[in-house]
Amino acid sequence: MSMSQNRATPTFHAVSGFRPLNVIAPLSLALLIVAVWFLATSSGNIPTFILPRPSDVVSSGVELLSGKTFWVCLGNTLLAAAGGTVLGLIVSVPLSFAIHHLRLLNAAVQPFLGASQAVPAVALAPLLLIWLPTPRLAIAMLCALMVFFPILVSTTVGLHHLNASILEAAKLDGAGTWDLLRYMEIPLVLPSLLGGIRNGVTLSITGAVVGEMVIGGHGMGTLITLQSHNVDTPGMFVSLIMICTVAALIYLGVYRLERHSKTVNAV
Repeated sequence: MSMSQNRATPTFHAVSGFRPLNVIAPLSLALLIVAVWFLATSSGNIPTFILPRPSDVVSSGVELLSGKTFWVCLGNTLLAAAGGTVLGLIVSVPLSFAIHHLRLLNAAVQPFLGASQAVPAVALAPLLLIWLPTPRLAIAMLCALMVFFPILVSTTVGLHHLNASILEAAKLDGAGTWDLLRYMEIPLVLPSLLGGIRNGVTLSITGAVVGEMVIGGHGMGTLITLQSHNVDTPGMFVSLIMICTVAALIYLGVYRLERHSKTVNAV
């Protein structure tokens, strides 16, 4: 077999996308955190309501996860986050393409985009509840606002850094505006768009939890608020760990799609 054939042969990691280090490293860090946590609480000098022992959290987790209420709350929060993400996508993606192609629009909206991120979600939630007919819609809108900015920025930056020579070559071959959009710009900017979605989805879950804490409802934010009022610190740990776990899984899932889209574009 020639040297050139060796170079062209894909490795197992390149084909499958699996790298043992990507599993071993986070698991090792998680075990280290749990070990430090166990040592800090094993003496009994720290009250349980301040920092519960790992065993207390496990016991609370078994109780919570075996009941229906927890899963209903988690489902409601994820549903609000998903609705907000879709709504944010519908607005931010077309706007990013418009900003890229229209200089006047770009100049007009740029200052407002930065200023919009200075408004905290906690302050927006009561206003959305006043403006919108239902609390569920207000929470979904809050999620959409959280998702909007990272998707818009990532997509706009991705469009700005497209290879101009490729687009010019397509124009010389007779490609019109819509052909460039459909066959060139959208496929090439897809990794950047997915990068924005990857960051936006996690912020959407945060927006849903914050919205439920302020507005109310039947989601994880409401559950955590009730646990806080009842000084149920182990239960709060379980709720937060589950929210972080779900967010991490979604984040990694979108990251895999992003890597796949980059591989497809490179072929």
